[in-house]
Amino acid sequence: MLASRRTRTLLITAGSSLVAMTLLAGCTAGTTDTGTKPDSSTVDGNAASGATITIGFSGPAADHGWLGAINSAAIAEAAKYSDVKLVVAEGTNDANLQISQVETFINDKVDAIVLLPTDGAALTEVAIKAMNAGIPVINVDREFSSTFAARVTILGDNYGMGVSAGTYICEQLGDKPDAVIAEIAGIDSLPLTQARSEGFAKSLDDCGLKVSNRVAADFTIQGGEAVTSQLLSAAPKIDAIWNHDDDQGVGVLAAIAAANRSEFFMVGGAGSANAMREIQAGSGVLQATVIYPSTQAADGIRLARLIAQEKALSDLVEIEVPSRIVLNAPVVTKDNVEKYIGSAFES
Repeated sequence: MLASRRTRTLLITAGSSLVAMTLLAGCTAGTTDTGTKPDSSTVDGNAASGATITIGFSGPAADHGWLGAINSAAIAEAAKYSDVKLVVAEGTNDANLQISQVETFINDKVDAIVLLPTDGAALTEVAIKAMNAGIPVINVDREFSSTFAARVTILGDNYGMGVSAGTYICEQLGDKPDAVIAEIAGIDSLPLTQARSEGFAKSLDDCGLKVSNRVAADFTIQGGEAVTSQLLSAAPKIDAIWNHDDDQGVGVLAAIAAANRSEFFMVGGAGSANAMREIQAGSGVLQATVIYPSTQAADGIRLARLIAQEKALSDLVEIEVPSRIVLNAPVVTKDNVEKYIGSAFES
C-alpha cells in the first residue's frame, strides 16, 4: 500500500562503492490497490505503480552544460516513480571505468541499464554482455557499434540539427545566392559533428547556398572564442553563422562582441537557456537556436521502466516499446521561445 508521502532509495555509485540517499517523492498517479492489473496501453496504466525495479545509469562526466542537464534530468525522472530504484554511476570520460561500472550493474543483476557511453564502440561489448544476461540496455545519444548491444536506442537528431539550421538560414537568405555562410562546428573527429555538418551542407545546397568559411572548436567556451576570432579575421563579410553548440556559443558571442561585428545573424545549437534569453532580448546577432534534447537520458529512464515492467508506449498501437527513437530538432526563434525555454539547460 502506498502512502501519500513515501521514501525511496537512490543509490549513487562512486567507483565500485554505493552510497544510499533517501528521497521524498509525491504519490504516483494512477496507483490502484484493487488487484486489477492496469491497462498498459493507457497513460494511466503506464503511470500506475508496478513491481519495483532497479535501473543502473551511467554517463560521461558532466563537464558541459548539456551533459549536466542530461544527468540531472535522468535523476529527476526516476524520482517520479515509487517503483524505481536508481543506481547512478559516477560520471566519467574513461571508457574502461565505464565498462567496469556496467559490469557492476550486471553482477548486481539490475533490471535495466540506461547508458550514455563515453565511446559507443568501446562500450559495445559490455553492453552485449548485459543484454546476454537478460538485462535490457537503453542506449542514449552515442550509438553502440552493434544492434545486439541495446534493446532501445534513443538519440537526438544530429543530421536533423544541420538540416534545421540550414533550412532556417535558407528561409532568411534564399534570395541572396551569393550570401556568405560561416559554420562553427564542434569536434570534427566526432561522428555527431560530421552528421551535423552533412545535414547543414545538404539543406543549404537545396536552396543554392553553401558554406564559405568553416572552423571547428571543442565544445568549450574558450575554444568557441578562439576559433571565432580566427574566423572573423579571415572573413571581412558574413551574412549568417551556424554555431553547432550553445555552450561554446558563449565564447563565440564574446568574440563577436570583441570584434564589434553585427552585419550577420547567428543560429545556435543544442538549445541552452542563456541562448534562448539572448533570442528573447533580440538585441544581438543570435536570432535562433536548434534543439538537441537534454531529455534523452530521462526518456531512457522512462523507457527502461516500461520495458522492465512489460509495458508499452501508450500512444502507439504497438504493444512493445520501439527499438529506436530519434527525437526532433526544432528551431527556436523569438516567436516560439516561450514554448522551449522552461526545459532548456544552463550553459
